[in-house]
Amino acid sequence: MQYYRYSSAEVSCCYKYLLFSYNIIFWVAGVAFLGAGFWAWSEKGVLSDLTQITRLKGFDPVWLVLVVGVVMFILGFAGCIGALRENICLLQFFCAAIGFIFFLELIVGVLAFVFKDWVKDQVNDLFLRNIRAYRDDIDLQNLIDSLQKLNQCCGAAGPNDWDRNEYFNCTDDNRSREQCGVPFSCCVADPAQTVVNTQCGYDVRKKKHSEKNLIYTTGCISALEAWLPRNVYILAGVFIAISLLQIFGIFLARSLIEDIEIVKCGPPF
Repeated sequence: MQYYRYSSAEVSCCYKYLLFSYNIIFWVAGVAFLGAGFWAWSEKGVLSDLTQITRLKGFDPVWLVLVVGVVMFILGFAGCIGALRENICLLQFFCAAIGFIFFLELIVGVLAFVFKDWVKDQVNDLFLRNIRAYRDDIDLQNLIDSLQKLNQCCGAAGPNDWDRNEYFNCTDDNRSREQCGVPFSCCVADPAQTVVNTQCGYDVRKKKHSEKNLIYTTGCISALEAWLPRNVYILAGVFIAISLLQIFGIFLARSLIEDIEIVKCGPPF
C-alpha cells in the first residue's frame, strides 16, 4: 500500500512528546529493576551457579523484581520508539499490552474478592512454605522479617508455625541454637534499645506462657485481614491512580496513532 503525506495534516508534537516522556519513566524504571535483580543474584552467587535457582524451596523475591523489570522495559521501549519513530505497530502493541494489564488487574481484583477464602488459604500455604525456606535465601529472609516487623505478627497463624523450619522447631533432634525460638522480627520492640537484638527470639517458645509477651502472638494472615479494612480507601486510591495512568497512556497512544494515520492516508471521509 502506498502512503501519501497530506500537507494540511501533521502529527501532534504534544501527544508525541507526552507519550515519549510517559514511557521514558517505564524504560528507566525497567532498567533499574533489572539491574537490581541481577545485582541481587550476583551477590547470592546465582549468576555463577544457575542451578541455585531450582534449589530454593520458597519464593525468591528477585523473580518478582525481574519480571516487573522486563515488562516495564518492553513497554517503555515500545512506547518510546513508537512515539519517536511514529511507528504504528509499536504503538498498537503498547496500547494492547497496557489494556491487557488493566483488564488483568480488574479480573484479579474481582476474583480475589469473590474467592477470598481460597485466596486466604493460598496465601497461608505460601507463607508456610516460605517459613520452611527462611534460611535458604537472604532476600526471602529479609522479606519475611520486613512483613513480620511491619505488621507486628509472627508466623502465618502464630509463632508455633516456626516449628516447620528445621532451625527453629522444638524437636529433640534439633541441635540448632535457635531451637524452639523465632526470628528476631517476631520480638516486641524495646524502645530503650537502639541496636537490634538479633538473639531476642532464642528459646522464647520454651518459656512459660506469662513470659511469651516478648514476641508477637498474632499470625500474619490475621494481621493482614485486620489491616485491609483499615486501609481500604488507601488501596482504592492507589488502584484508581494506577488505572488513570494506564488509561492516560492508552489515550495518548491512540491519539498519536490517529494522527499518524491521517498524515499517511488522509482524513476519513
